[in-house]
Amino acid sequence: MTGSMGRVGAAGDNAAMESFFGLLQNNVLNRRSWTTRQQLRIAIVTWIERTYHRRRRQRSLSRLTPIEFETIMHPPASQAA
Repeated sequence: MTGSMGRVGAAGDNAAMESFFGLLQNNVLNRRSWTTRQQLRIAIVTWIERTYHRRRRQRSLSRLTPIEFETIMHPPASQAA
């Protein structure tokens, strides 16, 4: 097992992932009971693709959503030519 990159007790060590999993738990996992793993998997993927990536503005991306940032940084090939 490989340890984390930061020192023990470092404040930012796992903060990004803890924040993500906290949002996932509040917005998907705690909303209802799931009868199959497949239903839960679809709900998680749908939440990530529809809500987390498309609506959540991120400070590190100049207050853009990841989709907006990717569109600006990597325009489609048809627009580049």
